[in-house]
Amino acid sequence: MPTVPEIQVEWEEALSGNGIWRTKSVEQSIADTDEPGTRLRRNLGAWDLTVFGVAVMIGAGIFTLTARTAGDLSGPSVALAFVFAGTACALAALCYAEFASTVPVAGSAYTFSYATFGEFLAWIIGWDLILEFSVAAAAVAKGWSVYLETVLRYVFGEGVSTTVGAGGVDVDWGSLLLVAVLAALLTAGTKLSSRFGLVITMIKVLIILFVIVLGIAYINPDNYTPFIPPAAEGGETAGGLEQSLFSTLVGGSSSVYGAFGLLAGASLVFFAFIGFDIVATTAEETREPQRNVPRGILGSLAIVTVLYVATSLVVAGMVPYTSLATDAEPAGRKTLATAFAFHGVDWAANVVSIGALAGLTTVVMVLLLGQQRVLFAMARDGLLPRPLAKTGSRGTPVRVNILVGVVVAIAATFFDTGKLEEMVNVGTLFAFILVSAGVLVLRRKRPDLRRGFRVPLVPLVPLLAIAACTWLMLNLTVLTWLRFLVWMALGVLVYFAYSRRHAVLGRRKSVQSVTRD
Repeated sequence: MPTVPEIQVEWEEALSGNGIWRTKSVEQSIADTDEPGTRLRRNLGAWDLTVFGVAVMIGAGIFTLTARTAGDLSGPSVALAFVFAGTACALAALCYAEFASTVPVAGSAYTFSYATFGEFLAWIIGWDLILEFSVAAAAVAKGWSVYLETVLRYVFGEGVSTTVGAGGVDVDWGSLLLVAVLAALLTAGTKLSSRFGLVITMIKVLIILFVIVLGIAYINPDNYTPFIPPAAEGGETAGGLEQSLFSTLVGGSSSVYGAFGLLAGASLVFFAFIGFDIVATTAEETREPQRNVPRGILGSLAIVTVLYVATSLVVAGMVPYTSLATDAEPAGRKTLATAFAFHGVDWAANVVSIGALAGLTTVVMVLLLGQQRVLFAMARDGLLPRPLAKTGSRGTPVRVNILVGVVVAIAATFFDTGKLEEMVNVGTLFAFILVSAGVLVLRRKRPDLRRGFRVPLVPLVPLLAIAACTWLMLNLTVLTWLRFLVWMALGVLVYFAYSRRHAVLGRRKSVQSVTRD
C-alpha cells in the first residue's frame, strides 16, 4: 500500500505532469535562454529600459486621449483619472519588477504565469498579450498616419493624403511605411532600436514640456469648474453596449461625466500607461536584469505619470471641457493641438503635431518589440511553431519579427482600427491581475529563489493591485467585454487543437516519465 507522501506525489504529478496545469520551473525557463539557435543577446542596461518604457508610454495616450477623455467622459477631472490609472499601474509595476528580477526571461506575463499558474493560463495570458500588442501597434500606426497627413498638408498643401483607393479598398500607405521601417530596424538589433528610440523620445518629451510651459499662459481657472461635471442623461453614447459594465451592473443610466464618467475616464486613459510591462519582455536581453529591469520599469512609470498629470491639468484649464467633446465644433477627434488651435496659436498646434508624429513612431516600435518577444517565448516553448524562435546572426528573432511586421502592417493598412483602445486595456489589465497574483503564489511555492527586487508589504500591495485592476476592468464598456470574451474563446480552441500537443514541457515530462518507468 502506498504511503501518504507517495500518494501526495502521485496526485501532484496528475495535476501538473502532462495536464493543462503543468508548470515550467524557473530554473528550466532560465536554462532555456542558453539554448543554441534561440539565444538572445544581452546588451541592454537600466537606461535603455527606461528609454523603452518612456518611448512607448508617451505617445498615443497623451497626444490623443487626454483631450478626448476630458470632453467625452471626465471633464476637468481627467487629471484625477490619470492619477487613478497611474496608481493602479504603480501597484502592478511593483509586482512586474519582482517577477522580472526573479525570472529574467523573455515573455513577460506569459513566462511568469508559466512558472506559477501552469501552461493553460500561461497560454491564455500569452494569447491575451498577442491581442494587446497587435491591436495597439496597429491602432497607433493608424494615428501616426493621420499626423503624417497633417504635417504633409502643412508643408505641401491640402491635396496630400496618406490614404489612397485601390480596387474599392482604402490603403493607408503611411501606416504601411512606418511598420515596414520599424520592423526592419528591430531586426537589425535591439541596441540600435534603443539608440533610435532615445533620440525620438527626447524630442517628444521636449514637446510635452513645451505644451505644459506655453499652455500655462492660456489657462482660465473658470474652466476647472465644475471639476467633476454632473452626469449626462440620454444621448447615443450614454448607455447600452457603450456604457461601462460597472455603471450597467449598479443601474446607472450613463457613464458620461459624473462619478461614473470619472471612473470610465480612468479606465480609458489607462491606455496611456501601457508600456512599462513591455520593459519586462526585454529581461532576457538585459545585463544584470535583477537590478536593471526593476529600475527601468519603475523609473519610466514615474517619469510619465508626472508628465501626464501636468499635461492634463494644463489642457483642461486651457479649453472648456465641452469644446473638447468629439461632437463639438469643429467635429472630429480632439488632440493636444486642439487646445492651442482653440486660442488661435496655430504655430504651436503645428509644433505639437510634428512632436506627436515623432512620439508615435517610438510607440509603435516598442509595441512591435513587445509582441515579438512574447511570440518568441511561446514559440520556444512549443506552444506556437518552434521554427519561429530561430534567432539570426544579430541575436534577434528574425522570423518572428517578419511575421509580426506583416500582420500588424496588414491590420494598420487595410482595416479601421478606431475605438480599439479599450480592447487593449481589458487585455492588459487581465495580465496585470495574473502577474500580481503570481507574486503571492511564487512567494509561497518558491521562497528560496533569488529576488533582485521584492514587492514591499506583501500580501497587501499585490492584493491592492488586483483590486485596482479589476475595478478598472469593470469600468470598461460592455461591448469591450464581449469582444474580449470572444477572443479568449478562440484562444482556448487553438490551445487544445495545437499548443497542448506540441508543448516542449509536455514532451520533456513524457520522456522523464518513460525513463523513470
